[in-house]
Amino acid sequence: MPGCFKKTLFALASLISFASFILIVVAMGTPKWMTGKILCKTGADLVNATDPELVKFIGEIYYGLFRGGKIRQCGLGGRHSKFTIFPHMVKKLNTGLHVMIIMFLCVAILFSLVSFGFCILNAIKVPYRAIKGPTGVCLWNFLAGGFIVLAVTSFMAAVKLHHLTERIANFRENVFQFVILEERFEDCFWLCVASATAHAVNLLLIPISGIHFPKIKTKTEEANVTAEDIMY
Repeated sequence: MPGCFKKTLFALASLISFASFILIVVAMGTPKWMTGKILCKTGADLVNATDPELVKFIGEIYYGLFRGGKIRQCGLGGRHSKFTIFPHMVKKLNTGLHVMIIMFLCVAILFSLVSFGFCILNAIKVPYRAIKGPTGVCLWNFLAGGFIVLAVTSFMAAVKLHHLTERIANFRENVFQFVILEERFEDCFWLCVASATAHAVNLLLIPISGIHFPKIKTKTEEANVTAEDIMY
């Protein structure tokens, strides 16, 4: 049976792994990975809008991995619309990269659950196989955190290098052209970053569980036997 200190650390590691699983699921299901401001360039050019008038042509956009929405401002008031990435819009994006981001996160979810299960196993008993012990737990946490980092990096590449926001903003816009004025990574994106950080914390906790603290031994006093003691 593992000691009390080791049980506590593995119980804490299991909670962190489960929290990471929850963070990824919430992030994937929420449509606010990125928000931004979009300028209706066509409308602004038609009326030769100056700086004070440009406000009437600046709208907003937000999106996640599966859906999003935008407010079009082309001089006639805001027009709200919602969209889904699959199945139509993904054809206009970098399909391979977008699918890879989702796959990376799905694999990270799997390894987070495996890490959660192995942490509970180590908190209950000492496994007889190394892959089920602290070594295996470190491996699963490293893989989970690594795949999350790959997903986050790929999403940043899609936004900055492949102009993801601009492509989404101009999807099925035959008359107006939109340009991106501002982009911001939102809470769901940072939830994935927090999830990767949680696995990094586990990679620090698990080695600590293997530290063996020296036991404090009390020195027994040697009994001094005298002649009077023998008489009694």
